[in-house]
Amino acid sequence: MNIDAMARKLKRYLPDTVSSDDLQQKAELACEILALKEEKNAVILAHNYMSPDLYYSIPDFTGDSLELSRKAAAADCDVIVFCGVAFMAETAKILSPDKTVLIPAEKAGCSLASGITAEDVRQLKARHPGVPAVTYINTYADVKAECDVCCTSGNAAKVVAALDSETVIFLPDEYLGRNVARQSGKRFIFPSKRPGAGDEDAPDGSRMIGWQARCEVHEQFTTADIARVRDEYPDVVVLAHPECPPEVVDAADYAGSTSAMIQYVEASAERRFLILTESAMCENVAAAMPDKEILPHCRIRCPHMARITLENTRDALKYGRYAVTVPEDIRRRAVHAVERMLAIG
Repeated sequence: MNIDAMARKLKRYLPDTVSSDDLQQKAELACEILALKEEKNAVILAHNYMSPDLYYSIPDFTGDSLELSRKAAAADCDVIVFCGVAFMAETAKILSPDKTVLIPAEKAGCSLASGITAEDVRQLKARHPGVPAVTYINTYADVKAECDVCCTSGNAAKVVAALDSETVIFLPDEYLGRNVARQSGKRFIFPSKRPGAGDEDAPDGSRMIGWQARCEVHEQFTTADIARVRDEYPDVVVLAHPECPPEVVDAADYAGSTSAMIQYVEASAERRFLILTESAMCENVAAAMPDKEILPHCRIRCPHMARITLENTRDALKYGRYAVTVPEDIRRRAVHAVERMLAIG
């Protein structure tokens, strides 16, 4: 694609407030990236939380993190550039050990993934021998390696049910865990050593032992946000990510993963939506579906996702940075947890 064609494409997806000079600059940068991608035999992945200028210009694939990693593993390429945060790039490396995996920003972390360590998991499992441990895919490789099976926000309840265990350890997202516990008919409790935790020595029963990590974006949404928007727009359809607090999920009309929410809006005959997730995805949905009104209320940008830009994606390809590594012993154990999840479905 030449620069003029790229500029025309971006103009369809970017706000009218973007100047013609800025649009031209973004188009030139995107075309430079596409040329480097071909030269390096690379595949570019963009999570749904990437900004519209990147999301609609350079990726080979867009979507949820695990879905992207699986597509990259099947692709005939030497290099994977993951436009997302570090745990996502690690998952791509877990599934594609023989490919070079690059992440454009060195410090693109995640409050949720950083909320638990491999040592935390080892200690928790030692206190509950024989209890299966489920980890959300939004964790680092060494945490996945210590767990029995992974899950996504979309299949977590199915994974928990497939374990057929009265007690399950579910890590690390407190709110996703609480939402899944309710779906699974389990009582959600915290390990008692954690600050503000419940009593893990409560009477036996169907239990989910959780953790107190949260997404710094999704934990900010409230039922008051929803009520305020519904008062102003009675016909609004509210969509929430399962990482939101349980009361927010209850107050929404639908809860699902990023890709599931996009598909819901596409398929819906309704016209007006409030999407409670990272704000860049709301912008991407609004740009792709001009016939739908995506309300600009309650928008919160993830500071880690915002680190990924066209400029540093270009530099990742140009200079081979920042390469993601996963020690082979950790990778082997982590891929087992991922593969077990895929076998469940």
